[in-house]
Amino acid sequence: MDFTPTEEQEAARELAGRIFADLTTHERLRAAGTGTDAELWKALCAAGLPGAVEETGLLGLVLLLEEQGRVTAQVPFAASCAFGILAVGRHGTDEQRTRLLPGLRDGTTVVTGAFPASGTVSAHDGRLSGTVDWVPWLRDATHVLVPDEDRDLWLVPLVPLGPTEEDAVRVDPVELTAPWSAGRLVLDGAAGERLGRRFGERAGASGGAYEDVLAVARIAFAGLQAGVCAGSLARAVEHTSVREQFGRPLSTHQAVQLRAADAHMDTEAIRVTAYEAAWRLDEGLDAGGAALTAAWWASEAGKRVVHAGQHLHGGTGADLDHPVHRHFLWGRQLDAYLGGGTELLAELGARLAEGDLS
Repeated sequence: MDFTPTEEQEAARELAGRIFADLTTHERLRAAGTGTDAELWKALCAAGLPGAVEETGLLGLVLLLEEQGRVTAQVPFAASCAFGILAVGRHGTDEQRTRLLPGLRDGTTVVTGAFPASGTVSAHDGRLSGTVDWVPWLRDATHVLVPDEDRDLWLVPLVPLGPTEEDAVRVDPVELTAPWSAGRLVLDGAAGERLGRRFGERAGASGGAYEDVLAVARIAFAGLQAGVCAGSLARAVEHTSVREQFGRPLSTHQAVQLRAADAHMDTEAIRVTAYEAAWRLDEGLDAGGAALTAAWWASEAGKRVVHAGQHLHGGTGADLDHPVHRHFLWGRQLDAYLGGGTELLAELGARLAEGDLS
């Protein structure tokens, strides 16, 4: 396996890094509050970065999400690419791709996903009913990708299509640990269109559409966590290099060095497992186990890294307005969103017990 970025992937990452660095300052994040930075989202779409994911693949998306995570930029990039561009591109019909992909590329269409579903949604004759307690970026989305009880995937528009749909879909604002414009999704006979094959039908090496989209999302958000951790660690290194204690920088103390070194190794483990899982999926190999592994590292190790980032800031890290605290909030939210280390490890163990060593 070779994780070396292609010229196209490297160019997209450099462009994303410049845009995120220029437009995601501490002052702009404070001004955005818990909402999305609409100007930043327009800039990313105008630069063609969401559309570039079609060419650079999931590994390319992971590289872009690392750059977002470094600065905790408040845009629905991960959700709309994982549940929108890649899901529609990999599992949509020709008609769905023709209709939906142009809007996903230019940002006028934003898709999020009710993954993992914290409620139960049933489907009957193309009508969905049920509740999902919280969905990230739901308040920014035009569509939401919803798995039903049978793990069929349904694309549900959030903009009412007519008088009969006015009360069929409701979005109630929900504030999470991180400012992800989340919402509670309530469906009452909402119209949806099927996306992909039924669960269990073969669709390449990754299995059914549900399994494939779940693996893509886990890998994408693990890449986002790699960036969050890298940004937290970079801030800690900068702080300890200039803050002095007993007449010398904190970074010269062995205890500080060891804590930072552990955080660095955890961050690299998150990164390399996300890269491997993305590479496997891009190559058409079975990526379910690799996606779980990446998600576990992102959840378990990510939590350790963002705690270390705050700890290495000392009393400054307790300031809720300090930039490093935002990395802490994102790291903990990603831990929860990916499912938590214990649950992910149990799922991995179940796969091993069933003889799945992939």
